[in-house]
Amino acid sequence: MDKEGGGQSETKSNSDWAELTFECLTNILSRLSFEDRWRGTMLVCKSWFHACKDPCLFSAFNLEYRFESAIESPLWWSPEFERKIDAMLRFVVDWSAGALKEIHVRHCSDRSLALVAERCPNLEVLSIKSCANVTNTSLFKIASGCSLLKELDISYCYEVSYESLEMIGRKCPSLRVLKRNLLNWIDPSQHRGVVPDEYLNACPQDGDVEAAAIGKFMPLLEHLELRFSKLSASGLGAISDGCLNLECLDLFGCANLTSRDMANTSANLKNLKRIVKPNFYIPRSVFHTERYGHWRLYDERFQTDVFRI
Repeated sequence: MDKEGGGQSETKSNSDWAELTFECLTNILSRLSFEDRWRGTMLVCKSWFHACKDPCLFSAFNLEYRFESAIESPLWWSPEFERKIDAMLRFVVDWSAGALKEIHVRHCSDRSLALVAERCPNLEVLSIKSCANVTNTSLFKIASGCSLLKELDISYCYEVSYESLEMIGRKCPSLRVLKRNLLNWIDPSQHRGVVPDEYLNACPQDGDVEAAAIGKFMPLLEHLELRFSKLSASGLGAISDGCLNLECLDLFGCANLTSRDMANTSANLKNLKRIVKPNFYIPRSVFHTERYGHWRLYDERFQTDVFRI
C-alpha cells in the first residue's frame, strides 16, 4: 500500500513539473546561470529546450566569471576554442531576438561580432577581451549597429586600432566606460607559454595616437583604463584636455609617463576621484635591474604622499 502510494506521489510530482506553464518555467530558468541552462536544463525535454531559448532569458550573456575563475590556458588562444566561443555567441544572439544588452566574452572573432552588430541594437555593454581576431572591421559595424553602447572593453585586442576608437566615439555618444588595457610588455615572461609569442610581440605601439582619438571623440568618458599603454605625456595631455568628466583613470604599467605628467593630469581633471599611477601595485621584483635599470629611478620618483592612492 505504501509502496503504491509512493509511486502515485512520484508520478504526480513528475506530472507537475511537466505541466508547468511556460511563464513559470521561464521564471525558474531565469534564476539559473547561462552555463547551467546550456549544459543541463535545455537537454531535459523539448518543452524545456524551447523555454531555454526564450528571449527574456538573454538580456545578458556573461562568460567572464568562467575565465576569471580558471587558470589561463594556451588552448584559449587556439582556432578551435575561438570557433566554439563564436558558435555559442551566435546562438545567444539568435535566441535573444534583439534583447541582448550585455555581452562579456573572450576569444571571439569578427565572425560572431558582425552578427552582434546586426542583431543587437539595444546593446549597452560589450566586453571582448583577448580577441586575437577581432579587427576594425567588426568594431566599425558595432559602432554603427550598437549606438546605445555605454561600456566597451577591448583589452588585449591587438588588431583593433585608433580608427575603431574614433568610430566608436563618433557613433556611440552614450559611451562612459572604456577599457583598453594591454598585456604586460615590461615583463612578458608571465604570459609566455600561454599567449602566442607572435601575439605578445604585436603589442600596439601607437599609444599617443589612440589617446588623441579618445580625447577628441570620447569627451563624456567617466572611466578609462589604459594599463601598459605606450602613451607618453602628449597622449595623456590629449586625454586630460578632452575627457574632463573622468572620475577614474587607470594608468598602471604606463612606463613612458612621469610624476610630472601625473600631477598635470590630476590638476586638470577636476572630477577625478581615483587615479592609478604607472607603478601602482607593481612589485619591485618585477623590474629586473639588469634589464630595466631606469626603473629604479622611475620608481623612486613616485614615492610621494601626493600620488599615494
